[in-house]
Amino acid sequence: MKIAVVGLGNLGRSAAKIVKNMPDMELFGVFSRRNMPDTLPYDEIMEYKNEIDALILCGGSAVDLPVMTPFLAEHFNVVDSFDTHADIAKHYENVNKSAKTGGKTALVSCGWDPGLFSLMRIYADAILPDGKLRTYWGKGVSQGHSDAIRKIDGVVDARQYTIPDYNYEGDNPHKMHRRECFVVAENNADKAEIEHKIKTMPKYFAGYDTAVHFVSTDELRQNHSGFPHGGRVVCDNGESAMELRLKLNSNPDFTAGILVACARAAYRLNSEDKTGAFTMADLPVRYLARGNIFDMM
Repeated sequence: MKIAVVGLGNLGRSAAKIVKNMPDMELFGVFSRRNMPDTLPYDEIMEYKNEIDALILCGGSAVDLPVMTPFLAEHFNVVDSFDTHADIAKHYENVNKSAKTGGKTALVSCGWDPGLFSLMRIYADAILPDGKLRTYWGKGVSQGHSDAIRKIDGVVDARQYTIPDYNYEGDNPHKMHRRECFVVAENNADKAEIEHKIKTMPKYFAGYDTAVHFVSTDELRQNHSGFPHGGRVVCDNGESAMELRLKLNSNPDFTAGILVACARAAYRLNSEDKTGAFTMADLPVRYLARGNIFDMM
């Protein structure tokens, strides 16, 4: 399969690395809007639409993917990691319309949450419908929230840590987690305005206990250069319990691994004329597999 990556941020670099190591895949190239060595210009991507089996889209959910995925899904088989939970249904409908029009296949909101954690919540709700179902994220760096901060005018770079409170007994997700942000601002930027925009950002920070720390570029690189993350989904009805837990040293590498597997699935679905948009909940697991599924039974 000829797989291309769109975007050369942390997620894009991880995706390109993983594709290169897959025996059933070939890295066609990496498309970027920036003029960088060893990349293809994004504005020329349509010239290659008959040569690529699937695109892995590595843009951010705040600004990039809501526009990029529906546009490209009409011309390519695509996979994205759109993770604004409240808008997934709307994103799915937009992408589904485009993919159906072009006879292409799109897998949207693929990753570990949404994605693997979504599957766990569905299983738990079906199997233990009387159970208490909870999702915890962190402690770790959220790529989506960090990207949303970087989109604010005056911000040079940022890292956002999601920190869970496992002792909280209520059901409000805003109380189950707090958010800590480390932000590098431009020299003449209005830091008070940046902090206000972060703390009031809908669907990302509004309603959460959010702390904003302004740091230098050197401090961010020295103390916040890694991308650890993780979390868990737990369902317990007092007699039986289910749990999925992740502990990740590299959030981009793990997320990219899921996207690469989903690119394989998108290509296989399209080869069977199954077009339109799909989520991981719609996907037969065998389409992800590298080999014979019965060897893993």
